[in-house]
Amino acid sequence: MKKTIVAVSLLLILGLGVGVWLYRFDLLPNYFPAAPSGYAGLGSKGPGSGQWPGMGPSRVQPVSAGVVKQQDIRVSVSALGTMTALNTATVRAKVDAELKAIHFREGEIVKAGQVLVDLDTQSLEIQLTLAQGQFDRDNAQYKNALIDLQRYKELLSKDAIAVQQVDTQEALTRQLKGSVLADQGALDNARLQVSFAHVVAPIAGRLGLKQVELGSLVRSSDPNGIVSITQFQPISAVFAVPEKYVPNIQIKLRKNEPLPVQVWDAQMQRILGSGKVSFADNAIDPSTGTLKLKALLDNKDELLFPNQFVNIKLQLDVLKNVLTVPSSAVQRGAVGTFVYVINEDSTVITRGVKLLALDGDLQGVEGDLKGGDRVVIDGADRLRDKSKVEVVRTSQANGASGETNGANVAAPSKPSTQTDAGGMDPKTQTGSKAQPGSKVDAGLSAEINSKPQASPRAETGGERPKWMDRLPPEILDKVKTMSEEERQVFFQKMRERRRQTQGE
Repeated sequence: MKKTIVAVSLLLILGLGVGVWLYRFDLLPNYFPAAPSGYAGLGSKGPGSGQWPGMGPSRVQPVSAGVVKQQDIRVSVSALGTMTALNTATVRAKVDAELKAIHFREGEIVKAGQVLVDLDTQSLEIQLTLAQGQFDRDNAQYKNALIDLQRYKELLSKDAIAVQQVDTQEALTRQLKGSVLADQGALDNARLQVSFAHVVAPIAGRLGLKQVELGSLVRSSDPNGIVSITQFQPISAVFAVPEKYVPNIQIKLRKNEPLPVQVWDAQMQRILGSGKVSFADNAIDPSTGTLKLKALLDNKDELLFPNQFVNIKLQLDVLKNVLTVPSSAVQRGAVGTFVYVINEDSTVITRGVKLLALDGDLQGVEGDLKGGDRVVIDGADRLRDKSKVEVVRTSQANGASGETNGANVAAPSKPSTQTDAGGMDPKTQTGSKAQPGSKVDAGLSAEINSKPQASPRAETGGERPKWMDRLPPEILDKVKTMSEEERQVFFQKMRERRRQTQGE
């Protein structure tokens, strides 16, 4: 019996010691959520104190905030599209001959009429000489027949010869004239065949891979030809939109109003080009319920290639002067969509909103909000009405993501990082760092090194520190991203907060 009492006493002492240690480092409250608003129970200071029994003051929840703005927002439709060349041509020889010279490089941009290759012209020039000789012979006979006809007409006027002889000479003259015309056609054709030995580009564009080599016999019947040319300045994008948007599209096209189009890469991080709709199909595809559209883009930067799959954003309309919030501020629950608005006393209140259009990182809303209100964009999972919060970061970047230039990467903005007087850790997200000069409670300030911070495991030579096993998961994830200096500041703040709590 005595052994049992001793064992129980040791367990109680051990449990008390663990509790004191957790309380000393201000870790115990992390295991419990804040008490519901208006809760009054054992250990609380009174009705509405917002504390769980025996827990002391309620926990302040660190959050990130965004700003409500009133501005224009675009109504867009997203779709998948395929880039198509405006024109495509396969360059083929028009005569059969040996390839003698190549005047282009693969991938080169050429102009219409530029000479690409030269073929052997010996046999063609021989044919041209034969045609020229035949033409000269028949033309000489024709000219002689014309002279004789003139003489016969003069003799006939003097009644020196018969009319029949004049008529016969006229028929011979017309016959020789026909021969000369036939010879002229053969001569022109021979000259044309010789010109075909210089193969030129039929259109302007970029060349592909060559299909023939020097010295090979080029035939006009070769299916692959000599080289292919694609014209993609400008270039077109073909995509399909749901049929519910067709009336709005037809109204715009009938009024000759532009329908702007943006082409994005696969990660939706970069605009590859912009243009406008130039064509709408004449029927809706019954199998998919979509209408095909074609947009024309200038493609000056040559970032778009034929048969490339891209993401399309089609702008249908612009909502003027509406309320916008960061899309991450919108919460969903049993009451519908809502946001947490931060009051002047650092408490939050829920406000129901009606969602409008989504434009990049901005969400258009309707509700009981006004420009300049702060809303919670990160850390809302433990909040409820009248929860106490501490804003560790306020994002002012409410620009639409689609307003960047097509040649630039749509880089995320770098909001300034500040902490309120409560003194929370400046790092609220993995990879984000406090800016130099950011305020920390108790007058502490530090400039965080811009170099990548080593993990706690790397700092200890690959061995996991023992203190990591004693931290709650949410604190551990935060501490892992800190440098040694930041961890010291973090634990110092926790100790100062514990002393302030004890002083109350």
